[in-house]
Amino acid sequence: MNWDASKYISNEIYNLNFKLNPKTLLVIDGLGALLSAFSLGVVLTKYELIFGMPRKTLYLLTTFPCLFAIYDFVSIKINAGNLKRTLRTIAFANLAYCCLSIFLIYQHYAQLTIWGLAYFLIEIIVLIGLVITELKTAYK
Repeated sequence: MNWDASKYISNEIYNLNFKLNPKTLLVIDGLGALLSAFSLGVVLTKYELIFGMPRKTLYLLTTFPCLFAIYDFVSIKINAGNLKRTLRTIAFANLAYCCLSIFLIYQHYAQLTIWGLAYFLIEIIVLIGLVITELKTAYK
């Protein structure tokens, strides 16, 4: 029996994409937003000297993931029939949040440590991947 790795990987990616419906993505987005809010509002503020981003800026950034999580979970309950539109909205909101984060990184670059820069760059990369997936799913 001959095992074809590329065929196996292709099938697994197809199965993953098949399961990523708008509701699942909104749950993932909401849980990720809660994780971001906790990271920004609790962890990074407690260790401000290690990350370098000013506390006021961190609290400002924390408000967005909190609002996004509320939007995600309320939309799942209320908008069950039109989740693709909700998914597009949150995708563009996430993209705007990435732009704001990049602007604030630029504004506070001199204060940021390598750990702070790494945190924000990883968050932006993850969010852009999520935005791409959300938009692909929303426009299917």
